Amino acid sequence: MSKKRPPNILFIMTDQLRADCIAALGNDKIKTPHIDRLVYEGTSFDRCYTPSPVCAPARHSLACGKPPHITGCVENASSLNHFPSLMERLAEEGYETHGVGKMHFSSELGDWGFNGRDTSEELKGDTDNDDYWKFLEDKGFGHVIDPHGLRSEYYYLPQPSQLPAELHNSHWVADRSIDFLNNRNSSKPFFLWTSFIKPHPPFESPNPWGRLYRMHEMDEPFLPENGQEHGTFWNKMQNRYKYVEGVAGNRNLSRAIKAAYYGTISFIDYNIGRIFESLGSEIDNTLIVFTSDHGEMLGDFGFYGKRTMLNASVRVPMIARLPGVFPENHRCEKPTTLLDLFPTFTSLAGCAKESPSPEGISLVESVEESVEDRFVFSQFSKGKLGLYMVADQNWKYIYSAADLKEWFFDLNNDPDELINKAQDPSYAKPMQRLKQACIQRFDSAGYATPIEDGDWRQFPRTEPPTPETDDALLLQDPKELESLIAELGAYARSNDFLKDERYQWLSRVRQVSQSEEGKISSQDDHIVAESNLGAK
Repeated sequence: MSKKRPPNILFIMTDQLRADCIAALGNDKIKTPHIDRLVYEGTSFDRCYTPSPVCAPARHSLACGKPPHITGCVENASSLNHFPSLMERLAEEGYETHGVGKMHFSSELGDWGFNGRDTSEELKGDTDNDDYWKFLEDKGFGHVIDPHGLRSEYYYLPQPSQLPAELHNSHWVADRSIDFLNNRNSSKPFFLWTSFIKPHPPFESPNPWGRLYRMHEMDEPFLPENGQEHGTFWNKMQNRYKYVEGVAGNRNLSRAIKAAYYGTISFIDYNIGRIFESLGSEIDNTLIVFTSDHGEMLGDFGFYGKRTMLNASVRVPMIARLPGVFPENHRCEKPTTLLDLFPTFTSLAGCAKESPSPEGISLVESVEESVEDRFVFSQFSKGKLGLYMVADQNWKYIYSAADLKEWFFDLNNDPDELINKAQDPSYAKPMQRLKQACIQRFDSAGYATPIEDGDWRQFPRTEPPTPETDDALLLQDPKELESLIAELGAYARSNDFLKDERYQWLSRVRQVSQSEEGKISSQDDHIVAESNLGAK
């Protein structure tokens, strides 16, 4: 008897998409008909969390199935640790593996198991070979030095795309995905990772998508009276270096930002529909998974960006469609994580049951309700700037080393995370249970940086810059900009402002002294290196 062919896998990923920005999941302001189709014909995992609420660590952990404290990638910085990727495992199983769009992996990792790539990153220097930039040059748009939108001071300002719709990156990602589907080796099952850069800011869309939603149609940000009490060092830092301090309280501007954000999502949805159409009759033998690497605060609690463990940032959409495996129009309330994707893909591909980390389980198991209560975790940064989270089906615990502060939320009775129960004695028992689960997780891995004597290590409190200064602003201009300005003759400016210490403020804060963390970090690096060697 011949072995049944495993399903194809279409993995669709967005960047910085909130879990509550899908129409079929309850958002009555946005239009997402093709993502809605996945909701109606598949299973939605309503409590899915990212292992890290920032791009590179989330994607690195997703691809290799290991949490950030093991991979060593806890911030948006290159990680040289090579662990086997899900693409490598699927290729070994006979899949044709292809990646389109933003991956945000370290270039030193190479193709990391992809048989083919169509590369596209946000900044030109992020990869040595960016196919999308070459595509724009071939189409006569090489003069556009910021095709994904103007950054720096303009980062969160709604803006029109400098490109027509058919050349926009979201359209290009769909085009390249369709090209792969039309030209692949049909004798093999495929794994296609389709990865959109949007709705990551800048929030820019081509016409008419940029005017699909209007400011006055949008709800204002969620601004409870005690909202600022939920902010960590990182919330305040992002508001500063992304130029959005006070923006959430500006009724018109905050709603215009949301309208622009929604426009980028609907344009992605339109292009997802084009990909579905190209699948044709194969769609029912294709596992389709839709998710994001992290969310976006979008002004809620007075904050923008990610790098926080509040739901708008740390919770991500997760929808899976495969007839006969994932029930139609089903909502799963069990906690899940992006680490579950590695065992989900490999098990349905016919690999022996495996998970690179005990923290990851197949989504199929969660649907079948064979999973007992579980903890899921998230981490951003480390040392004196470390931010940590653990959640189960009922509770969420957060600790910020920079603030020396804990948060504890009752997810069932307080889904909006309004009331911090960390100081309420009646919640001490469940809070201690989650806290110890997080500490034990690090202790069992020999990850010493965050803990000491069975509790959180106490680093000196880190204060964000004061409101009266311009410290810690961030410049992300294309390198071509300075050369263009230099050609302006009498209008040209000096580059001395780039050396201004205000722009290096955050870098200095990140430089943890040897006395604070040096020895501990060396131990952790050694642990990661050992794990790395064992994985090869």
